[in-house]
Amino acid sequence: MTQNVTITVEGMGGPAARQAEEAFRLVYAEVFAEPPYDEREGDVEATFRRFRSQSRKATFRAALARTEGGEPVGIAYGYPLGANTGWWDQLTEPVSDDMSREDGRRTFGLMELAVRRPWRGQGVARRLHETLLEGVEVQRVLLDVHPESRAASAAYRAWGYRKVGEARPWEGADLHDVMLLPLR
Repeated sequence: MTQNVTITVEGMGGPAARQAEEAFRLVYAEVFAEPPYDEREGDVEATFRRFRSQSRKATFRAALARTEGGEPVGIAYGYPLGANTGWWDQLTEPVSDDMSREDGRRTFGLMELAVRRPWRGQGVARRLHETLLEGVEVQRVLLDVHPESRAASAAYRAWGYRKVGEARPWEGADLHDVMLLPLR
């Protein structure tokens, strides 16, 4: 039963996240095996090759939720987007140069946010999101979400995100909604 279990959320930088890679992988693999993502082991492996590279960035941040017994419950991670990011290039319709301008301090790219099924609906995703962004000095947060992931999309809208476009975040990907959260 997950209702009476204490969940802790720990914020961490890249070195600590790499140390906890197994926990991040467990959550990611379980959550993204579900529809509409239907990811397989090869997809997970590719994600964690990127994770290892991303977590070496000095500005990388992560959050990991666990039960009091240490069982991984949820993950979140990302980093501020550099001037040469390709994120905006993936949109099906271009946005203004002003919107897509990045400098490494303007926009935090939220790469992943996931909570395992038994712990959903208990505020864990919001706590992960808040912990991840705590103290981050950026103007806004950017993410991609599969439009058929209705619960995630609804949560993001409730937290203040708005859709700014659609993109295929990688070759062969389904169309995703690109959402932006202004922080100031």
